[in-house]
Amino acid sequence: MTATPDPSKPGAAALAAQITQAVGRVFLGKPRVVEFAVVALLARGHVLLEDVPGAGKTVLARALARAIGGVFRRVQFTSDLLPSDITGLMVYSASRERFDFHPGPVFANVVLADEVNRASPRTQSALLEAMSDRQVSTDDVSRPLPEPFLVIATQNPFEHHGTYPLPESQMDRFLVRLTIGYPDPDVERRVMASAGFADKVDDLVPTVADPGAVVAAQREAESVAVRDAVMDYALELVALSRAHPSLESGVSTRGAVSLVAASRALAAVRGRDFCLPDDVREMLVPVCAHRVMVRGAGVSGRTARDQAEAVLTEIAARTPVPGD
Repeated sequence: MTATPDPSKPGAAALAAQITQAVGRVFLGKPRVVEFAVVALLARGHVLLEDVPGAGKTVLARALARAIGGVFRRVQFTSDLLPSDITGLMVYSASRERFDFHPGPVFANVVLADEVNRASPRTQSALLEAMSDRQVSTDDVSRPLPEPFLVIATQNPFEHHGTYPLPESQMDRFLVRLTIGYPDPDVERRVMASAGFADKVDDLVPTVADPGAVVAAQREAESVAVRDAVMDYALELVALSRAHPSLESGVSTRGAVSLVAASRALAAVRGRDFCLPDDVREMLVPVCAHRVMVRGAGVSGRTARDQAEAVLTEIAARTPVPGD
């Protein structure tokens, strides 16, 4: 069950509550998705949204950027998109008689990489390198990206024509994979009555924070204590994924680090300066399901996702929780 952050508590919890409430004005009926997106933001991670078109992915990204007072950029990934279209390039200035760097859309606080699997692997790698290193290097000059920096990438799990699926090594760069799903009938009626919220984000979503406040909340999340028993619990879940007969490969070491980072951020969002085993168990599937490989040739797309999530859910259900 998802707990609502308490606005009366200081720091990250209050900030998360304000962001969730602001985004919830246009992104209706999915508080858990918003909460986990905020968790990714505070854990300095990135989000992969797998869903059908029209589920509200763009609204979520734009609303999140608006709420934190950040710069938003959207990149529509296509087969002819070049790496420099994302990162930027050097352009010769005749008046100055020199080359000047023109930054690409990746120089923003929230970047929506729409249909990321439609671009070539080379272009995907350019984005994922920026996500990992948080900088862009051209002509031996490294240019840091703004802080905070969050990439929300989208892809349709049902459509495969004209796509370049992300390999496991690149999927591993995303902190969480989320699915929005269809809204409840009452919520969908409100969206239909309002003719959608895609063009109303700037008018309806208040700016409740600034990038500096988000960076401070990220530091707070990093300082959340994880006692040995909780760390051992996370390690046991990871080890069981590597030994499970239904998985070709389990959670990587980067995945284990990400699981703990996300659990810390979830604890901070919920107003605690210490991590609980329940935080680890709750973040296991969104953080780790896209990092494992299901055993069996030809298993891909939606089927692989569902199987991976089912295996990790089973592991969490049969693993004793410390203190129980």
